[in-house]
Amino acid sequence: MELLTGPLADYALPLLQGVWVTLQLAFASLTVGLLLGLALAACRLSARSWLRRGVGLATALLRGVPEFVIVLVCYFGLSNLINNHLDGAIEISPFGAGVFALSVVFSAYASEVFRGAFAAVPAGQVLAAQALGMRPAQVFWVVRLPQAWRIALPSLGNLWQSLLKDTSLVSVVGLEDLLKKAQMGAQFTHQPFVFYLAVAAAYLALLALSHPVQAALERRAQRGYEPHLQGGTA
Repeated sequence: MELLTGPLADYALPLLQGVWVTLQLAFASLTVGLLLGLALAACRLSARSWLRRGVGLATALLRGVPEFVIVLVCYFGLSNLINNHLDGAIEISPFGAGVFALSVVFSAYASEVFRGAFAAVPAGQVLAAQALGMRPAQVFWVVRLPQAWRIALPSLGNLWQSLLKDTSLVSVVGLEDLLKKAQMGAQFTHQPFVFYLAVAAAYLALLALSHPVQAALERRAQRGYEPHLQGGTA
C-alpha cells in the first residue's frame, strides 16, 4: 500500500502516458506488420523462384538479427543515410523508427505463419472456387484468406505477445514509452526497483488483457468448424 501512496502515485500520470504510447506503438506495428507479412507470404508462394528465394533470404536475415540491433539500425542508420543524401529533408522520429523496426521484424515471422497457413488450405476448395468462375481476387478474399486466417491466428497471437514486449526496446532511442517513463521516475526518486517492478506488472496486465481478445478472435474464426472437429474427436 505504501507504493500506491509513494513514488508510484506521484508518477501515475506519466506512467499512464507511457502505457498509452506503448499501446500506440504496438498496434501501429501490428497493423503494418500484418499487411507486410501478407505481402511477403505472397512472395514466398510466388511461382517466380527468384522472388521466393530473395524474400526467403531477407526474412531469414531479419529473424536472425536481434530486434534491439534492428531498432538501432533503423533509427541511427537511416537517420545518417537521410542526412547524408537528402540533407536532412526527412526527419525520423523515435516513434516512426520504432514502428518501422518492429513491424519489419514482426512481418518476417508473420510471413512464415501466413505461408504455412495458406499452404494448409485444401487445394480442392481453390479449384472449386475457380470452377465457379471466381476471379483470383475473389478466390483470395472469399476462400483462401478466411481459412488461412483461422489457421494462422493462434501463432499470430504468440507473435503479438512478443511484439508487445519488444516495444520496450524502442525506449533506447528516446521514445517516452512505459519503460522510458519508469526510467525517468527511477532516476529522480532513486527507487529503480519500485518503478521497474511496476513496469513488469504493467506488461503482465497488458498481456493478460490480450488473452480474452485473442480467444474471442479464435472463436469467431472457428465458427462453422466446431461441429466437424467435435465429430472427428468423438
